[in-house]
Amino acid sequence: MSNLFDTESAGNLTEFTVSELSGSIKRTVEDRFDRIRLRGEISGFRGQHSSGHAYFSLKDERARIDAVIWRGVFSGLKIKPEEGMEVIATGKVTTFPGASKYQIVVESLEPAGAGALMALLEERRKKLAAEGLFDAEAKKPIPFMPRVVGVVTSPTGAVIRDILHRITDRFPVHVVVWPVKVQGEGSGDAVAAAIRGFNACAPDGPVKRPDVLIVARGGGSLEDLWGFNDEAVVRAAYESELPLISAVGHETDWTLIDHAADYRAPTPTGAAERAVPVKAELVADQARTSARLASAMTRLMDFRRQTLTGLARGLPSLDQLLALPRRRFDEAGLRLGRALELNTINKRRTFERSVSGLSGMPQRLSMMVARDREQIQVLTARADTAIAANMKTHRAALASQHRVLNSLSYKNVLARGFAVIRDGENRPVSRAEGLGPATGIEIEFADGRISAVTGDSAPGPSPAEPNTEKPKAVKPKPARKKPASKAKPPEQGSLF
Repeated sequence: MSNLFDTESAGNLTEFTVSELSGSIKRTVEDRFDRIRLRGEISGFRGQHSSGHAYFSLKDERARIDAVIWRGVFSGLKIKPEEGMEVIATGKVTTFPGASKYQIVVESLEPAGAGALMALLEERRKKLAAEGLFDAEAKKPIPFMPRVVGVVTSPTGAVIRDILHRITDRFPVHVVVWPVKVQGEGSGDAVAAAIRGFNACAPDGPVKRPDVLIVARGGGSLEDLWGFNDEAVVRAAYESELPLISAVGHETDWTLIDHAADYRAPTPTGAAERAVPVKAELVADQARTSARLASAMTRLMDFRRQTLTGLARGLPSLDQLLALPRRRFDEAGLRLGRALELNTINKRRTFERSVSGLSGMPQRLSMMVARDREQIQVLTARADTAIAANMKTHRAALASQHRVLNSLSYKNVLARGFAVIRDGENRPVSRAEGLGPATGIEIEFADGRISAVTGDSAPGPSPAEPNTEKPKAVKPKPARKKPASKAKPPEQGSLF
């Protein structure tokens, strides 16, 4: 009975497909937890996915839930998620039927109390300090008298009025205001963009490039000033080529931009005072300095005048200075006349000795010419003898070489009964196989050349059977006329 009852009860249950059950659970969860605030610690956050979405988990000491922030929501978050941060996430719970999982779709994030913000601020401060963004060596000096001051702040409110009023009272200069949002979502990115925008201004551009920047905001809570703790703002302040003065909040309010700025002013008014000097004080100081300079110049001139007067009294008179040189001049004038007479006498004697020495010069020149002529005749005779001997030696050597050349000439071989066969291009033929039938050739004998035509080629006679075939008669070509002056070739001489 028990088994039968159980079977009948099971048959009365509603049957679902897996998709139907998953969809029903999804609708139930989304209706029940349409919008909630969930507190937990961020875990497993590795930054945005390539799609722009962010996936992580929220956990406490006993449970964990998956979380996702869509790309469009992530870019507008006031507080970006960080690993280990305790936050309060606002969103709705939904399921993921493909894996039987549930998750919270986050729409906004906020730190879980001021303690969490302070912990996050301290952690970020240590991280940026380790990168060297707060080093004192990187800070630039503030110019003493800037011509243009750039201000990054809200265009409305008391801050910009205080800065302009203070600059006008102290030293009126050109002020360029870059209006930004100084609180709430996107304020950090706006301030960072303004700092970089001022640095990008060209010196001769339509917007005058500032000599110093002031980033200012009035006082407020930690959440109100949180935009100036944004990492983008800190990096923009550190990378700024223009000197930057930070004036965010009251004197007791400290933000991360204060550490990265080149100078931290306690208030916006203090920033204006640090940016420009007091013109009245400069004018008064210049007047005092001018008066002191005039007084010093007067005293210096009086002292120099007294010194010059004392030195003038110690100098001798003009007659005293010129008495000794005048006497020396007179004595030199007397000695000059006698010296000129003696010099003239000495020059005349030297000239006379030179004239006497030149009187025998023609005779000596004639003797030198005669001696040189004799030497030239002797050298000419020696040269003729040497040339004749050299010519005789070369003539004998040439004759010897001519005999050797004749002894090696192929014409001596022709005289012994041999002949040279040449083809139609006058090239010597050394083998019969190089000539075909009816080929014109020339045969060179010792006494001339004849033309001939080759016959049909036939195998040569074997050693055992002599060749009995009579050769074909070849009509000899008339021999070339032998030159009348050509004598019988000389016999081959000895090479030694």
